[in-house]
Amino acid sequence: MPLNPVVVWFLAGLLLILSEFMIPGVILVFFGVGAWLAALGAWLGVTPGLGAQLILFAVTSVLLLVFLRRRFREGFLGKVSEQGLAVDNIDGEVGGVVIVLEDMQPGGKGRVEYKGAAWQALCEAPLHKGDRAVITAHEGITLIIKPQ
Repeated sequence: MPLNPVVVWFLAGLLLILSEFMIPGVILVFFGVGAWLAALGAWLGVTPGLGAQLILFAVTSVLLLVFLRRRFREGFLGKVSEQGLAVDNIDGEVGGVVIVLEDMQPGGKGRVEYKGAAWQALCEAPLHKGDRAVITAHEGITLIIKPQ
C-alpha cells in the first residue's frame, strides 16, 4: 500500500513543529508550516508530483523563515538590543524599595529582597536586617542601594 503524500507531509510538519519545543530557536516551526502547506497543496491537487511538493515546501519554508522569524522570536524570547544582549530590565527599577535581609557594613555587600527575590546589594551606609532601602543603580546583578 503506497503512502499518501498528504499524510506524510502532515506528519512531517507535525514532527517539525513539536521538535521546536525540544530544540528552541524559532526555526523548525517554519519548516513544519511549510510541510503543512505542501500537504495542503497535495490535498488540493495543486502539486500532484513529489518535485512540485518539494519546491512548495522549500519556498514557503524559507519565505516564512525570512519574513516572520524576527517577529516570532521577539514574541517568544523577548527583544534583543543591537549588541545582541538582553535588554536590561533592572534600569527601570531605580527608585524601587528593598528590604535588607542581613546586616550590612558601609561599603560591604549584603542581601536584600526585591519583588520577592533575594539580590546581592552594596551600600555605603550601615544597614540592619529589616531596614528599608532604595535602589540607586546596579552593577551587573548587584544592586546599589541607599537608606530610605
